[in-house]
Amino acid sequence: MQVIFIFVSAITLISAIMVVTNRNLFHAALYMMVSFLGVAGLYVLLETGFMAATQLLVYIGAISILVIFAIMMTRRLMQTTESPFNSQWVWGGVASVFVFVLLIAVIVQVLPLNGGFAPPYSDPAVAEAIDNNVVTLGKAFVDSEQYVLPFELASVLLLVALVGAIIVARPDVEDEA
Repeated sequence: MQVIFIFVSAITLISAIMVVTNRNLFHAALYMMVSFLGVAGLYVLLETGFMAATQLLVYIGAISILVIFAIMMTRRLMQTTESPFNSQWVWGGVASVFVFVLLIAVIVQVLPLNGGFAPPYSDPAVAEAIDNNVVTLGKAFVDSEQYVLPFELASVLLLVALVGAIIVARPDVEDEA
């Protein structure tokens, strides 16, 4: 299990580094999708299937595709000759190393270093309560007395945004008369 965790973590970390270091914006968006997929894999290893499914649907299925569409629609605006680096890259590197060391210090203080890794919900009663909460949340979304109206309004809002994006992205048709 630890070998799988290390493998998925390495893929997630490497793809996240590629997101911020890649000069090609489209490739960076694809690496971001791989990074999100690695996070979903970590959720699966933590035995939180609902979070993994949410990660897949929301981040990979919606956010990443939205970013790729935005890149493809604005590719004419990306043709610039400016350098991607400025004079403050040294300070950015120092700040990132400082934040990394700070995060490692906090993680070492919070997590027990006993060499073992217990699943987060090894107690069956806790796992059952969490499963019941997910079922209750799902029923509340489609129950006619609770959240069905806001849920449907959000879907209509997303549909209007999609239609608006299509209208904006469509090329202008010249009048031939």
